[in-house]
Amino acid sequence: MSAPDGSPVGAERSIGQLFASATTEMSSLVHDEIALAKAQLKEDVKRGAISGGAFAVAGTVLIFSLPMLSFALAYGIRTWSHWNMAICFLLSFAANVLLAAALALIGVVFAKKAKKSKGPQKVAASVKETAGVLQNAKPHPRELSAQDHVPAAIEAVGRSSS
Repeated sequence: MSAPDGSPVGAERSIGQLFASATTEMSSLVHDEIALAKAQLKEDVKRGAISGGAFAVAGTVLIFSLPMLSFALAYGIRTWSHWNMAICFLLSFAANVLLAAALALIGVVFAKKAKKSKGPQKVAASVKETAGVLQNAKPHPRELSAQDHVPAAIEAVGRSSS
């Protein structure tokens, strides 16, 4: 088994390797967060499109089907019941209005689902939480080995030359 950078697990890695590994993982995390935001936004757009389509169909049904449906339904009611023709036309109009109301209700349901969805807000909260965790991260204390110990004379020269 090996670490993301290819070195064996448990082997001592340099600070550069650790930093490169952390940078790679952070980049991957950011890319995953962006992909999640895109997927949730796509779902919200889809719900909005369905809602708009349902409203458009409701309006189209109400406008274009009223004359034909009204006449057919009115004459059908007249044939079946022998009522006055005016009452038959009112009943056919009421049936068309009920159909349009049902389609509008479908549009309202999908619009509420799209509005209720908090996809982008969830992603933003997740990104803020990740940033907060990373800001509070502290390096793990480690004991200095003989190789890590820098003599005071070399350290002094390093400070004076900079």
